[in-house]
Amino acid sequence: MTELPKTFDPAEIESRWYAHWEDEGLFRPERTGAEPWTIVNPPPNVTGSLHIGHALDNTLQDILVRHARLKGKDARWVVGTDHAGIATQMVVERQLNAAGSKRTDFTREAFVDKVWEWKAESGGQITGQLRRLGCSMDWANERFTMDEGFSKAVLKVFVELYRQGLLYRDKRLVNWDPGLGTAISDLEVETKEVRGNFWHLRYPLADGSGHIQVATTRPETMLADMAVAVHPEDERYKALIGKQVKLPITGRLIPIVGDEHADPALGSGAVKITPGHDFNDFEVGVRAGIKAGEMLNMLDAKAAICQTQDGLVPAELIGLDRFEARKAIVARLKDEGFLVPFVDKDGAEHDAEPRTIQTPYGDRSGQVIEPWLTDQWYVDAATLAKPAIEAVRSGATKIVPKSWEKTYFNWMENIQPWCVSRQLWWGHRIPAWFDAEGKPYVAESEEEAQAQAGEGVALTRDPDVLDTWFSSALWPFATLGWPENTDPTLGGRYSNDVLISGFDILFFWDARMMMQGLHFMKQVPFKTLYLHGLVRAADGQKMSKSKGNTVDPLGMIDKYGADALRFFMAAMESQGRDIKMDEKRLEGYRNFATKLWNAARFCQSNGIAASKHLEAPSAELAVNRWIIAETITTVQALDLALADLRFDEAANTIYQFVWSRFCDWYLELIKPVLQGEGVAATQAEETRAVAGWALDQILVMLHPFMPFITEELWSKMGPRDHDLIVAKWPMADARALDPSAAQEIDWLIRLVSEIRAARTELNVPPGARLALHVRDASPETVARLARQEAALARLGRVDQAQGDAPAGGALQLVVDEATFVMPLGDVVDLEAERARLTKAIAAAEKERDGLAGRLGNPSFVERAKPEAVEKARADHDEKAAEAERLSAALARLG
Repeated sequence: MTELPKTFDPAEIESRWYAHWEDEGLFRPERTGAEPWTIVNPPPNVTGSLHIGHALDNTLQDILVRHARLKGKDARWVVGTDHAGIATQMVVERQLNAAGSKRTDFTREAFVDKVWEWKAESGGQITGQLRRLGCSMDWANERFTMDEGFSKAVLKVFVELYRQGLLYRDKRLVNWDPGLGTAISDLEVETKEVRGNFWHLRYPLADGSGHIQVATTRPETMLADMAVAVHPEDERYKALIGKQVKLPITGRLIPIVGDEHADPALGSGAVKITPGHDFNDFEVGVRAGIKAGEMLNMLDAKAAICQTQDGLVPAELIGLDRFEARKAIVARLKDEGFLVPFVDKDGAEHDAEPRTIQTPYGDRSGQVIEPWLTDQWYVDAATLAKPAIEAVRSGATKIVPKSWEKTYFNWMENIQPWCVSRQLWWGHRIPAWFDAEGKPYVAESEEEAQAQAGEGVALTRDPDVLDTWFSSALWPFATLGWPENTDPTLGGRYSNDVLISGFDILFFWDARMMMQGLHFMKQVPFKTLYLHGLVRAADGQKMSKSKGNTVDPLGMIDKYGADALRFFMAAMESQGRDIKMDEKRLEGYRNFATKLWNAARFCQSNGIAASKHLEAPSAELAVNRWIIAETITTVQALDLALADLRFDEAANTIYQFVWSRFCDWYLELIKPVLQGEGVAATQAEETRAVAGWALDQILVMLHPFMPFITEELWSKMGPRDHDLIVAKWPMADARALDPSAAQEIDWLIRLVSEIRAARTELNVPPGARLALHVRDASPETVARLARQEAALARLGRVDQAQGDAPAGGALQLVVDEATFVMPLGDVVDLEAERARLTKAIAAAEKERDGLAGRLGNPSFVERAKPEAVEKARADHDEKAAEAERLSAALARLG
């Protein structure tokens, strides 16, 4: 046994133990023949740093993998990073810009070399931060989405999907980021509310018989309008369907079409249709018979005005930035009488109606996103989604919480083609080569593509790269050796046992892994999908840098220790709910760690050391039989909670056992035994053996949540033949449950608690000892009083007395069938105490009744802020309980 320092210092312990675990290969110990258990870590961006969401996500995963390892399984936590196409290219471009150069100064190959150099020098910072959190990952087999083996898997999947007709090239609208010059996913689009305008335009009918009015927030797009839509049942416009309007500025003739997209109740009921620059308009255009290849485009890749296919855009507008063009077009429409003025409430005319507009921005470039019609590569997601839908319906993959199934089905059943190409230099380059006619040849190598095209046919490789979500969708099987490993179970690790994910990437990552995994491996990628919520600021707001309310998890680790942060995350993770950041709770869990530390120091100072056995020692004393049973009950509850992924329940179970049952009660109850107060030496030895065993079980059970402090205490309590990280999970042996011991110690705890509470309520001086008389006690209670005399004397500061209590004021308690009487005449001024309690009761009742009156007033409940009403209810309940408690105390005086 090595004596523990008086002060618990998390920082020193954490760095030392993590290095030890990793150096000794204990995150993936050799366990030949053991049951495989596998989880894959959502690969963080190689550019990333640990944020509070990562801390939650990875804590939950580590709890499960450490628990599986302690259960004797061959647990493997697959780890790696994502190449993060856009983010990484931006980082390196900024670095080049700072040095006075830019990406286009280099060849593509030279720039990609620069990115690899950056990764070698600066990438992967987050992996070190995950280590600080205590993540027991399989670092020896760390993967990267662009390492050689993974890249082979990506190429194979692309080529096979193409050959199966499930991946194709098409002209469709995408989210185009003009700042980055690439298509981006919906996840990379941030919608903001901005002050904008609504312009009302007058489009003349081609036959000169009148006009039709439309409205738009983007008047510049009228340069590529191809129709005006009205509802087919709108009586105002039925007769106009099939007619044409002549667009201002371009003079283009476009049809009026009937389509239910037009809502008669909104505005004029007529909608301008620009299928090449609006997602809804694209669908209207398709229904109107306009082919994607015929749709007009009036913007270039930088969102400047370009000439449309029909050549009708005036030359003076060509090359203007979209927002400059907007001003010029509005001015021209006004001059030519096609702009309908907006009249405000004071009768003043304005060019446009002020509106708050939901506007899409690129989350990295900060520029307004344009729906843009381009040739891109698409995956037939609807076909791949069908088996993924069935897998959840059949229970092959279970989604937890189950409430997310509805969202999953709704998205999957209405899924759109998945755009998988990006206009970047960094990433998996698309394995497609084009001949002079633009025909693609898709193959895993240029040699194969050339063989397809024929000798002498000049080929040019597609310059685009794949969306990073395409490659990360292969994570559950490509990280495990596919396609070289042809074992359909990949050594028993596919399907993975569970996936932990934020709900916000259910569609972008989780669902796509389901589609790709089922298609290529013919089995679900994971048996259970657990979706956790967001970590929000203390006031419930979403964290964001712009609000200045983000929390740095590394700062929290520096302040409170990794164990406290991890326990906070587990304790607050309730299925289906977001987590509110609460630093007071973090401080409380640091105190919890300190309490455990001090309990171990108490054990050491009383000769309690590491147990030599996994099974509980034999015990005769009720208190020892009780703690053994409580330990087994806790193991059972923990196993159930973790099996159901009830992290909060699991954390609360071990917290209550450690803090209340073990530290507050068991260690207090055994002090007289350890000090030899009226007990045999064999009973003291028994108690030391049981206490050491119980502490060991605590360290094992708490280890998945608080790995650092538990490993440190394990090592210091005595010689061990293995580290805690690879210890054995406690056996939940129901034979150790002991109802009679549980009843006796629970009775003792209730009696002591009642005595302590009553002493406090009646202002009994802490050092005063009271005589304890009992009446109406059963033979069992009399026997218990005799057996627990030393514990009652120490914990309740009472001395058992014979006979009836003397007349006069006394503290009276009823526990089960017995009444306990403690005379107070010598230690408390009874009249003064009665007066104090009477006054306090009156004050509490007055506040209670006043709050009840407010809450009974409909005007207050309906008009006050919800938080004010909630506070009033809480205050009312508190005062009602206080009045009841004080009345009970007054009654005890007799």
